[in-house]
Amino acid sequence: MGRPPTLEDVARVAGVSRATVSRVINGTRNVDPAIQETVRAAVRTTGYAPNSAARSLVTRRTGAVGLVISGAGEGGDEAAYRRYVFSDPFFGRIVDGVMGALRPRGMHPMLMLAETSDAREQVVAHLRQGIADGALLVSTHGEDPLPGMLTAAGVPTVLFARPARPVPAGYVDLAHRDGARLAAEHLLARGCRRPVTICGPLDVLAGQERLDGFNQAMARHGHAYVPCAEGNFTAASGEQSMTRLLREHPDLDGVFAANDLMARAAVQVLREQGRRVPEDVAVIGFDDSSAATSTRPGLTTVRQPVEEMAGEMVTLLLTALESPGSSPRSVIFEPELVARESA
Repeated sequence: MGRPPTLEDVARVAGVSRATVSRVINGTRNVDPAIQETVRAAVRTTGYAPNSAARSLVTRRTGAVGLVISGAGEGGDEAAYRRYVFSDPFFGRIVDGVMGALRPRGMHPMLMLAETSDAREQVVAHLRQGIADGALLVSTHGEDPLPGMLTAAGVPTVLFARPARPVPAGYVDLAHRDGARLAAEHLLARGCRRPVTICGPLDVLAGQERLDGFNQAMARHGHAYVPCAEGNFTAASGEQSMTRLLREHPDLDGVFAANDLMARAAVQVLREQGRRVPEDVAVIGFDDSSAATSTRPGLTTVRQPVEEMAGEMVTLLLTALESPGSSPRSVIFEPELVARESA
């Protein structure tokens, strides 16, 4: 059996110095992108596998990032929470975006669920022990204490969505109010005069902002009151909310749901009640997830570029790791209306 390939082998195949190969493998910045790709191709050709233990001694990096999905329960049904996380396409899109950004850098995510107070304590303890270089945190509840716990523990952290309470951490987010305004204007342009909305949970900033943006846009066009039912971003809550709104406002002609899962459920309820979509009732969702494309008719929705946002989380975290003490940064993405058959 031959010896394993070395840095020198990679350098010879790539036509660069050993030092350059080391810089690329260790993720050092300011290496020309073309040279980086040449070195990575040489790594693939030679089959070189870095010694992660030795590299971590030099760089003080593990090559892993904690991807933390956190609720704010205090002892609820943990199995139900896991089913919720793994069945919602939103979280799958985040994982896809994170992995797509980490893999070219030779890094990997560690999925961590923090659905209870005990689980949150465990997550903080593990990250403080250095099992990962930092945390990418997706919080599903406005009162979640984990952002503050992580930053207080000195764990480099980047959040998906602006936190409800200020914490010294970077974040990515969407201009939610602008997205809801696009939905309102589209319904009005279609001639809808009796719109309703299924909002998201109002203890989550995204839920608040989407409702506020929709109502503000409607008010600018003379609609002082828009009936609303609060959901929790699940299909079941969309079904319940649509059933209630249809019972209380049978003449409704337009629906804006704060995510695609609730919008898809709303379409199903309307069809079961003999309402044609979009001829009788136009429906718009939010996110542009797989639920939008699998709905029949195809769901008009507001696109949230989740994969790109997740990738930007990685960039913000790596920048923070390379520049300790730098000010946290925010990146706000712009929404886009995706018109399909439902509205």
